[in-house]
Amino acid sequence: MIADLTVAQENFENLAKYYSQGQFGLNWDLVFTLPAFLKVWWQNFNAGAELYLASVKRQDQIIGLAPLQIRNGTASIIGSTDVCDYQDFIVVPGLERDFFSSLLDDLRRKGIPKLHLETLRPDSAVVTHLMPLAGMREYRIDYHQVDVSSDLVLPPDWAEYLKMLNSKQRHELRRKMRNLQDIGDTHYRTLEGENASRAIESFLNLFPESRTDKARFMTPAMQNFFRSLAEALADVHILKFGSLEAGPRVIAMVMYFDYRNNIYLYNSAYDPAYESLSAGIISKARCIQDSIGKGKIKFDFLKGSEKYKSYLGGQEIPLYCCDISAQ
Repeated sequence: MIADLTVAQENFENLAKYYSQGQFGLNWDLVFTLPAFLKVWWQNFNAGAELYLASVKRQDQIIGLAPLQIRNGTASIIGSTDVCDYQDFIVVPGLERDFFSSLLDDLRRKGIPKLHLETLRPDSAVVTHLMPLAGMREYRIDYHQVDVSSDLVLPPDWAEYLKMLNSKQRHELRRKMRNLQDIGDTHYRTLEGENASRAIESFLNLFPESRTDKARFMTPAMQNFFRSLAEALADVHILKFGSLEAGPRVIAMVMYFDYRNNIYLYNSAYDPAYESLSAGIISKARCIQDSIGKGKIKFDFLKGSEKYKSYLGGQEIPLYCCDISAQ
């Protein structure tokens, strides 16, 4: 342990205070490590894990937060790969080495010899700082790719976006959008705040209709998680829905996070009666179009290698799993 650093146990209410007050210069770049997201996941899915919610402090200044759960002597970040696309620690930039040194010391002292960390971006604090430090300490490290995500840097206007696609993609997207317009009164609108809180029920009703695997995914426990997440994040205008409609009928929806000028496509659903008209693809394209119009910087399709992501211009980013064990 570095002499002037201490490790303290925290609670979700303290994390919410640190975030809302913008204290200490902590890096809250990931939606999936926001206090509200962590708390909702923990309340729905912790399944008896031990909570290790710790801060590393230098006097009264917090230099980093470790939102961990402990199972069978192994620590992992609060969350699960089925609903948390990216994971990382919350650290003040420039103080990662001090933070991770103190964290490793504290975990070892508490008899927790292993960290299991999943869905890590290459630019995560785990990859760029924790892994090199653990290597210097001669910890055993297993680091391998487990998935991909895709994102898209948004241009200033829709015409420029279409130019970013290859000629076949551009032609097909224009054709699909024209075909849907031909059925009559179709429109796309954004639902946020109280409207987003109410929209979750429409989304949950539509979701199992899209595919059988989605129906299996949306268990009663998962529905409760989605409802709680909508309530927690819609009120602060982070969670929103895009609704593609034909007249009064909702034919497709996208559920996304609007955070720090970036858009994160969290999930989607469509009416199978409109599958032949590509309602699912078009709802995502309209969300991109709407994001460009609002001056957003990046559109992140999140985890998974689905073909529509590259079709709409997404560029793949590898995601990794890292196991760190004391020798």
